Amino acid sequence: MSTTHQPLGIDIGGSGIKGAPVDLQRGEFAAERLRIETPQPSTPDAVADVVAEICDHFADQTGDSPIGVTFPAVVTSGVVRSAANVDKTWVGTDAQRLISARVGRQVVVVNDADAAGVGELHYGAARNCDGLVLVATLGTGIGSALLNCGALVPNTELGHLEIDGYDAESRAANSAREAEGLSWEQWAGRLQRYFGAVEDLFWPDLIVIGGGVSKKSERYLPHLHLRAPIVPAQLANAAGIIGAAWLAEQASR
Repeated sequence: MSTTHQPLGIDIGGSGIKGAPVDLQRGEFAAERLRIETPQPSTPDAVADVVAEICDHFADQTGDSPIGVTFPAVVTSGVVRSAANVDKTWVGTDAQRLISARVGRQVVVVNDADAAGVGELHYGAARNCDGLVLVATLGTGIGSALLNCGALVPNTELGHLEIDGYDAESRAANSAREAEGLSWEQWAGRLQRYFGAVEDLFWPDLIVIGGGVSKKSERYLPHLHLRAPIVPAQLANAAGIIGAAWLAEQASR
C-alpha cells in the first residue's frame, strides 16, 4: 500500500452515511467529509452501493488502502446481529464480506460506539489513560465502548442494562431528557443513577461522554459525583470515522 494513501473511515447511520480518509498521524480527516442520505429502505445491497460511491469519491486519496466501517448494531466477526435503525434484513448479513466484495478492498466492520471509543482512546479524551475506559454516547439511546488497557471489549451494549426496572437508555439517554422536558439537573440525577450502577459493575478508571450533548457537558457533568473522572469527548462526530479507520489499518498489518 502506498504511504501517500490514507485509510478510509465510513459511518453508516439511520439517516446518513458519512465517510472521509483519515490521517492517522494526526487523528483527523485528511479531506472534507462526504455525507450521503441513507437509502430507504436501507437494505444491505442499497447501503453497500452508497459505501461504494463514497469509496469511489475518495479513490485518489485512499487508493487500495483498507476501509473501516461503523454500523449501528451488534457486529461479531463482521456479521450484523441486530438492526435498530436500519432495515431488518441486515440481521445475519456478513457486512464485512458484502462490502469488501463490492469495493474490492479489505474492510473491517464494527459497532459504531466501539469505533467512537477507539477514536477517543487513541486521539481524544482517553488517550492518556492506560486502565479501563468507558466511552458512553448519549443520544437517541446510549451507546457504549469498553476499552481495557488499550484493548476493545466489543459490543458491550451497556445502554440496555436494566436499572430500577427500566431499560437504562429509556430513562437516561438524551432523547429522554428532551421528550420529558427535564432540566439539566434533573437529567443529571438519572445519569448519576446510571453511571453509578455501571461503576459498581466495572470500576472504570475514566468515563468519557460522547454524542452531540457532550458539547454542553458543563450543564450536567458538574452535578455528577462518581468515583472515576468523567469528561466530555474531544473528537465529537468524527470519532467513529477516525476509530474505524484506525481499526482497519491495524487489521491490515
